[in-house]
Amino acid sequence: MSVQIMGLKSINGPLVVLDNAREVHYDELAELILEDGSRRTGRVIQIEGQRAVLQVFEGTNGLSLDNVRTRLTGRPMELPVSSELLGRIFSGAGRPIDGLGDIFAGQARDVNGQPLNPIAREYPRNYIRTGISSIDGLTTLIRGQKLPIFSGSGMSHNQLAAQLVCQSQLSENSSEQFAIVFAAMGVNNDVADFFKRSFEESGVLENVVMFLNLSNDPIIERILAPRCALTAAEYLAYEKGMNILVIMTDITSYAEALREFSSSKGEIPGRKGYPGYLYSDLASLYERAGIIRGGQGSVTQIPILTMPNDDITHPIPDLTAYITEGQIVLDRTLDQKGIYPPISVLPSLSRLMKDGIGEGYTRGDHSAVANALFAAYARVQDARALGSVIGEEELSQSDKAYLEFGRLFEAHFISQDPAESRSIEETLELGWDLLSLLPRSELASMDAELVKTNYDPERGKKLRAE
Repeated sequence: MSVQIMGLKSINGPLVVLDNAREVHYDELAELILEDGSRRTGRVIQIEGQRAVLQVFEGTNGLSLDNVRTRLTGRPMELPVSSELLGRIFSGAGRPIDGLGDIFAGQARDVNGQPLNPIAREYPRNYIRTGISSIDGLTTLIRGQKLPIFSGSGMSHNQLAAQLVCQSQLSENSSEQFAIVFAAMGVNNDVADFFKRSFEESGVLENVVMFLNLSNDPIIERILAPRCALTAAEYLAYEKGMNILVIMTDITSYAEALREFSSSKGEIPGRKGYPGYLYSDLASLYERAGIIRGGQGSVTQIPILTMPNDDITHPIPDLTAYITEGQIVLDRTLDQKGIYPPISVLPSLSRLMKDGIGEGYTRGDHSAVANALFAAYARVQDARALGSVIGEEELSQSDKAYLEFGRLFEAHFISQDPAESRSIEETLELGWDLLSLLPRSELASMDAELVKTNYDPERGKKLRAE
């Protein structure tokens, strides 16, 4: 049931206040009708007795206290959904912006969603191949997982996001349906054009649902964009049985919009000025990933966030790490060396990796190779630290071997062309090539049969020659 209210009590920036708002609900959608017949959309964000505060999507320019008639719709913000979502581009508020008209929707869904019952969740299994060795080999993405990427301002996370959209797919032998939902928040026009052009040129756009919120769009749309994206993902996953990968960038822009939004409401700020409910708000997004027991589809998330001043203890990455199942960290030093993608292997982690790799999923030796590469690269850091003190010429032969391993590991395993997509077989074989650079005695912790079968110094020589 809709309710109409004449006039406004007050206007404060993008917020308007209504008096005598009875039976109003939090997050309820409202329509503001001006004297000239033009209409604007608002959402109820605060209720105090019979007083309601609305945030106007299009802003409050041109509004006065007596020239507005407000109609409360009695329903929340909803996203029309159907199979026609695929291949379309929407604004942060879910409006088509690709010039192809409205979609023919069979139903509309509340963008706020519903949390998955923990009892109804299926434990994530099987992996999603990204084609990027440092992810597939060492921090494997598992279906139903939420695995964020921590980046720094000005680094190549946008290029990495585009590559993930263009290359990601299910395992090679899977016949299940797969699609991507992509949400960009607070990006400028150049970045938005880069994403659209990348998806079009690679031919994947028809299998992608895009939500674009530009930096000059209203901040309310920035807050709605990830919710619209996740609503579309849930529909395609749980209604259509598809496996959906949701990539959201930049969560920091979202959190800053949330901070501005909270400040305009006069709320008491928490850490760094962010609202005290930042943790629960982020959790309401991240926890929408998962697999429903007995269902066919899945929702997997890769949220991308930039760390202010490269500070991993900043509230946004800090709280994100508490909620998600690992992280992929981009390193500025590697980025400055021209290594792409500049993934810092040692602080990166996929907590669900062990349950989605190995025989029947990737390859039987995957876990052993990953552990050996991690251990060897950790030794590289020790050798580099020692060499910086005493000089590389004074290092032992073993340490010199690790220095060579580290250089070639960064040049061949971590670094790869943005258009290069490696299979899991290619990644693991490259891992054995690198391990063959080391003296055989350094692989004593690995299974002897595996080493006997795969270790060959000649493989290392070929890598040196490249």
